[in-house]
Amino acid sequence: MMERADIILAAGLVVTMNQQFDLIPDGAVVVRGDAILAVGPSADILSRYSAETVIDCAGQYILPGLVNAHTHVPMTLVRGLADDLRLDVWLIGYMMPTEREFVDPEFCRLGTLVGCAEMIRSGITTFADMYYYEAEIAAATVQAGMRAVLGQTVLKFPAPDAETFEISLAYCRQFIEDWRDHHLITPTVAPHAPYSNTDETLRRCAELAREFDVPLLTHIAETHSEVEDSIRDTDQRVVAHMDVTGVFQSHVVGAHCVHINEHEMRILKQWNAAVAHCPTANLKLASGIAPIVHVLNQGLTVAIGTDGPASNNDLDMFEEMRLAALLAKTASGDPTALPARQALLMATRHGAQALSLGEVTGSLEPGKRADVMVMDSKTLHNTPHFMRDPDAVYSRIVYAGKASDVRHVLCNGQILMRDRALQTLDEPALLAQAAEYSRQIDEFLIQREGSVLSKLLALTDLEQRESFEVQVKAELPDEALVKLLLEHPDVEILRRVRYRQYDTYFLFDDPDNSRLRFREEYRMNAQDQVELVRSRLTLTLPTKERQFHSTILLSHSRFMADANRPLRFYREYFQPIEERELHKERRRWNIHYQGVLFYVNVDTVSKPELPGMFIELKTRTWSASDAENKSDRIQEMLSILGLESHRAIGTDYLEMQSADGAQS
Repeated sequence: MMERADIILAAGLVVTMNQQFDLIPDGAVVVRGDAILAVGPSADILSRYSAETVIDCAGQYILPGLVNAHTHVPMTLVRGLADDLRLDVWLIGYMMPTEREFVDPEFCRLGTLVGCAEMIRSGITTFADMYYYEAEIAAATVQAGMRAVLGQTVLKFPAPDAETFEISLAYCRQFIEDWRDHHLITPTVAPHAPYSNTDETLRRCAELAREFDVPLLTHIAETHSEVEDSIRDTDQRVVAHMDVTGVFQSHVVGAHCVHINEHEMRILKQWNAAVAHCPTANLKLASGIAPIVHVLNQGLTVAIGTDGPASNNDLDMFEEMRLAALLAKTASGDPTALPARQALLMATRHGAQALSLGEVTGSLEPGKRADVMVMDSKTLHNTPHFMRDPDAVYSRIVYAGKASDVRHVLCNGQILMRDRALQTLDEPALLAQAAEYSRQIDEFLIQREGSVLSKLLALTDLEQRESFEVQVKAELPDEALVKLLLEHPDVEILRRVRYRQYDTYFLFDDPDNSRLRFREEYRMNAQDQVELVRSRLTLTLPTKERQFHSTILLSHSRFMADANRPLRFYREYFQPIEERELHKERRRWNIHYQGVLFYVNVDTVSKPELPGMFIELKTRTWSASDAENKSDRIQEMLSILGLESHRAIGTDYLEMQSADGAQS
């Protein structure tokens, strides 16, 4: 009597990806419930089992469902939002501001459903996610019928779903408790990266992962600057410092690992950590090429991930497998490095092992969950087939296979796609809803891009300050004149300091004709050595608020903040229409004149090269009456200096001309 099953996939070439890499040319896979019941030659299987659903897979490959080991799946809704940018500009300048504005439970639900539809179409049955509102992502994933390891993101600064990391951790704990026994979902914790967390948050995330015995997902050494910053801040490379925090005492799945050395690889191996290799995103963001051959030689488990669809820009694991193999060959100079079978292994069984799902999925073996994909083998781009080498099938799949070749997909015994038709998701409805989101996001960014101030405020690591200043600038014919003021009986010197200032001005053609100044300032000591370095941003308007005594000006800086990113970041983020430089040496005295705080600056300008010296008297103000009162005092100080009104300059250094008449 024949044994009953639910589904039989028959007459295909079964690529088991088991320990022996068994290939069954005319093979079949039997599914009962959520599990694989049997795998073997079709003739044997069909003589022993019957099923209501028998799918003819002649001319097709039957493989384990692919495992996407790293992604941010709701970011399908921001795919293509800001491309061809460096990672920091892309992430901090565009992704995070958009996420703060739009990411909510509905965004995550819809983005996940769109992403799941795309992944199912490319043969993916399991994925690892790091994002926000992971409970919503879990519900959407179950609706789609896929398997996932879902990491709730934890950051040291506010996130779309949590004002503090304590709230994120509390949310994560509840998420794990609510979903920990689900047959499709592995809930876990995902501290975004060492640079976006503190040692304390990393430790607490690791403790939570150990408490519930779940993997910990994070980004590791994605960029060279990340490593440099780690060395600067901790005197250690990224992995070494993570080791000190104790994070590797949990099972870590580290995405990227582009810039790790052999010592760090040994640390990862010692703790049985896994690497999620994301070749396309690393290339697109110019992060580099991960040393995957060396990582594999250290005995580490390496999986493959697409990364998020905003940085890839797709969720196609066929592209990732092929690129992973090709990059390894190029980087090592060895065409035998990372052969096709190894690439497919990284996308199936090793991907599952990396996510602690090795006993559940990743290969076609009796007892494992029925996560299966079937793909056409006799397409034009995959013809002809040479049978001399049995392993050539892996080359055909990895080097010539495409996501569009996938015909059927099962996950946990449920058919998710049959004959290219999705069974669990309404694709047209998802496309329409995603289009509405793109319209709203476009409106938001178009409005923001029209205002330099709005773009500044989008950088949440900047604390905004405004400043109103009363000031006058004048030519200083004789440096000795400064003594007349400093030694005046109404003057008390509070502090004296010397600076070298390097200003870069960004000019814009927005309605306000805004100017953004990036200043690198070096405070010098008496031995002409640098004591302190700081960088600041100041947003000003070219027009002055008011004028007193015909030469004293009231100016308004709309935005002032410490700048904690390099000039290159701001240049690429703001994309000004013009850029100008101003270099000067400044001596400053902080004084009380008649009990009121003023600043006396004596400047020598080297770029543009301006002859002579200039003196600037300035003070901050907060009301019209206060500004008028202080302007009177500045006029008195000009008289003490003996500087007639014709020596006052009503323009900034940028507008002044050098001695040869060249415009600065």
